[in-house]
Amino acid sequence: MYSFEFVRPTSLAEASAALTGTGGKAVAGGQSLLSAMKLRLSQPGTLVDLSRIAELKGITRDDAAVSIGALSTHAEVAASPAVRKAIPALADLAHGIGDRQVRNRGTLGGSIAHNDPAACYPAALLALGATVRTTTRLITADDFFTGLYETALADGEIITSVSFPIPRKAAYVKFASPASRFALVGVFVAQTSNGVRVAVTGAGPSVFRSSELESALTRSFTPDAAKAVTISASGLNGDLHASPEYRAHLIPVLASRAVAAAG
Repeated sequence: MYSFEFVRPTSLAEASAALTGTGGKAVAGGQSLLSAMKLRLSQPGTLVDLSRIAELKGITRDDAAVSIGALSTHAEVAASPAVRKAIPALADLAHGIGDRQVRNRGTLGGSIAHNDPAACYPAALLALGATVRTTTRLITADDFFTGLYETALADGEIITSVSFPIPRKAAYVKFASPASRFALVGVFVAQTSNGVRVAVTGAGPSVFRSSELESALTRSFTPDAAKAVTISASGLNGDLHASPEYRAHLIPVLASRAVAAAG
């Protein structure tokens, strides 16, 4: 590690001021950021701890959506009666993240702000058509994830909550790395009021929607329709875990399983 300033504000205004123009980083559960700092992949001069800001916590539901505070942990999302009743696929996704320690420390806001290309939550946001609320604006999921470890967040802007529209049907299936439980490929399928949405994580530099699968499942929301889709390997990730071609093969297979799970 290396030296840095540590700030622990008690309000969003203080936190935003501490981040603006400093090159600092907000830290929630620290499960992604601190690991990156140890590897010198991230070297912020200031860490702003958000853990004492009460308004970033809590899970609520209305007739149309579930709103989850940015500091809600994966374990809290997985166990929430509101989430389990309204969007069980989201609760199941949260339960499958990492191990018990990671789920008890890692947060929704931290995960999507970090935007790891193999993280699970970005697929849920994109497939469900979620909206990210920040200290300054509302950002649709389609506009939020912009590239490898990149998001639309501006300097000093902090995620406060995420609103997930309640789908008609949804499910998430991932092929997990046995070591990290990150997704080699993960596919979230949702039937929403605005049509079928399919989001893929782990396969590319950033989470993305599959227009091929969305078209096929709009015509026929069945496992066979998903499995029949051919995905190009062009632009997909290739590493020691899996080739681009293997990831391309996995996408329709996992989409088929997700459709079956959605019912």
